[in-house]
Amino acid sequence: MRPMSRFLCSLALASTVGFSGLAWAAKPAASTNEASTYELLNLFGEVFDRVRTDYVEPVSDNKLIESALNGMLTSLDPHSNYMNEKSFADMRIQTKGEFGGLGIEVTMESGLVKVVSPIDDTPAAKAGIKPGDLIAEIDGTAVMGMTLSDAVEKMRGPIGTMVKITVIREGLKQPLPIALKRDLIKIQSVKSRTEDDVAYLRITSFSENTAEAMKAAFEKEKNHRHRQAKRRRA
Repeated sequence: MRPMSRFLCSLALASTVGFSGLAWAAKPAASTNEASTYELLNLFGEVFDRVRTDYVEPVSDNKLIESALNGMLTSLDPHSNYMNEKSFADMRIQTKGEFGGLGIEVTMESGLVKVVSPIDDTPAAKAGIKPGDLIAEIDGTAVMGMTLSDAVEKMRGPIGTMVKITVIREGLKQPLPIALKRDLIKIQSVKSRTEDDVAYLRITSFSENTAEAMKAAFEKEKNHRHRQAKRRRA
């Protein structure tokens, strides 16, 4: 191993991984311009292998590689990052603005999925899901130990398929099992309201339908304003 490689490898492991006894006497590292691409890639391979074999906890190869790729891109500018297959699929759902699911806005609380609000005219709303409900199981699998993303992914699925959730609701002594059929859920990317003579339009997220949603929200508030004006004249 060349002096520069030893120096950088020792520095990376000592500061990031926290191993003990990994120190080499080395000359000051050469500048990046003087190092060949192959030398730097070889250095990356050395650090990668050392972390795999000697890190205090097991780390999957996928996690190491994805973290390295993401670090490489995020170091360029704040807007670049790496997406794995799952992240890319989630991004496409957000961009498309619709998916097969139940129609609930959720968060995580005490290890369970908490319903913030059911979306009007969706399977969740029709089944009587209420704000504050805690989802403890999805298709017989305990939610405890899942991430919010994992739980949401299990509740989404092809339109027309069934999913069974177990709900803990305040005031009920026993958990409540509810079977729902997934339907097409459209993400509401624009919200609107009118105060006095001013219409407020708020874009909560961007999707393929945001422009149409903006026009529809504007027309809705304009018509609402006209109806109020007619009532005042009467």
